[in-house]
Amino acid sequence: MAQKGVQLNRESFSCSICLDLLKDPVAIPCGHSYCMKCIEDFWDEEDQKKIHSCPQCRKTFTPRPVLERNIMLATLVEQLKTTGLEAAPADPSYAGPEDVACDVCTVRKLKAIKSCLVCLVSYCEKHLQAHYHVTQLKKHQLVEPSKKLCENICSHHDEVMKMFCRTDQQGVCYVCAVDEHKGHDIVSAAAEWRKKQKELEMRLENIQQRIQGRERDVNLLQEEEEAINVSAEKTVEDSEKIFTELIRVIQGRSSEVKQLVRSQQETEVSRVKELQGKLEQEIAELKKEAAELKQLSNTEEHNQFLHSYPSVSELSESPYSSSINVRPLSYFKDVTAAVSELRDKLRDILRDTWTNISLRVTEVDVLLSEPEPKNRADFLKYSHDITLDPNTAHVNLLLSEGNKKVTLTQNINRSVVDHSERFTVKFQILSKESLMGRCYWEMKWGGNGGYVAVAYKDVDKQKDEFGYNDKSWALLCQENNNKFWHNSIGTPIPGREFSTVGVYLDHRAGTLSFYSVSETMTLLYKVQTTFTQPLHAGIRFYFQFGDTAEICKLK
Repeated sequence: MAQKGVQLNRESFSCSICLDLLKDPVAIPCGHSYCMKCIEDFWDEEDQKKIHSCPQCRKTFTPRPVLERNIMLATLVEQLKTTGLEAAPADPSYAGPEDVACDVCTVRKLKAIKSCLVCLVSYCEKHLQAHYHVTQLKKHQLVEPSKKLCENICSHHDEVMKMFCRTDQQGVCYVCAVDEHKGHDIVSAAAEWRKKQKELEMRLENIQQRIQGRERDVNLLQEEEEAINVSAEKTVEDSEKIFTELIRVIQGRSSEVKQLVRSQQETEVSRVKELQGKLEQEIAELKKEAAELKQLSNTEEHNQFLHSYPSVSELSESPYSSSINVRPLSYFKDVTAAVSELRDKLRDILRDTWTNISLRVTEVDVLLSEPEPKNRADFLKYSHDITLDPNTAHVNLLLSEGNKKVTLTQNINRSVVDHSERFTVKFQILSKESLMGRCYWEMKWGGNGGYVAVAYKDVDKQKDEFGYNDKSWALLCQENNNKFWHNSIGTPIPGREFSTVGVYLDHRAGTLSFYSVSETMTLLYKVQTTFTQPLHAGIRFYFQFGDTAEICKLK
């Protein structure tokens, strides 16, 4: 209750002109109080009438009263300001700074509820009544309150702009229509409004449809996100269990090998020690016999020597070989070799299997695909570092530049060792890295050209030529003989020799594109298919010793 009383008092100390707390308050002869500046500005407008009135009670004063600052009232207002209390809620019927005010109201203006496009005046509820009852005013067009009514007046002719020039896309008055806009496509503003309203309705409908579509997409993506998270967590958990089991199996085999080696070590060491003991006993006996013989040999008395000599027994044969065959420090090397062989096989299995695992991981479906690159800068975002695999190189291919450059030589490379992955057909080589997802690389020819290819790792190294089977795709780059090959089907490509070829792969989307790289990217051929395995970059020489091919270093 006390708070309400303070609010009422605060309203009492507000100026009815500016609706704010009194500033330099003055009381005029009728007893009403105002800000000194507010009442002076009000009376300045009335100076021409020579009569000055109170904005509230309309009492008139002649001559104009002399104003003096009301000290007591000013003190009360200052005290009220220091209380820090909010002003009493404003009357919602009065116009605020953001509202459209009634143009007819004087002093305290009420909120306008309609604006008239004919009168170009905004009205409060009270002053609008005439438009509801006066016959001529009933025909006026009323709209929601607007602060921009002046924009409906032609700045050249001071007329209401009831027409619209479609040629210049602007409102015009009747004078404009027959003057500077003569011959233009002129319609009534109402007709253009109806047309634009229909267009807006259609646009709004389209926007609403797009909103609904995007909301559905958002919901689908949210469901997709949840499904991905659930599936990923389950996969990680299952994979950890499987790898833990695999590690346990390997550790178990490691323990078995250790136990076998230790057991065999113990057996062999025991056998060696036993034989060593027997040999040491034989040595002791032989030394004893040697000492006796030496003593006898030192006997100089003939009869005693001859008497003792018959007691010397014949040297018995040793039950052991005259020499011990000790194996050169190899012992358990065969075991180490066998374990190393197992390691290499497991490594190969893991490598080949890992590419399939990686492929499965990257095959997670996405609902919204990314746009395909348009220029070289876009392609370079997907650049992939590629090196050539020496294990796959034909014996006539010589690698250099960190296995990024290959040269076709006439002499067979004698330094290479046999490998199951080596090509024995044509002059072919594959990249070491497997390619999945989005990848881009460039290859530069030096010489007479050849085939730029991609292929599965399990392409037959003894008989499959790139482009002549269903496991490889190849672009032949040779002057006036450019063709794309797959599964033995060749498609001619117009143009001369392409010295630098860019290859763009989107494994998931199943697209493979070849581009001629120069100042611009020129599409040579595009494949749309389904890739079932990871791919490897490939090179095949046409047949000209000395030709080179190099994987470009992309920045």
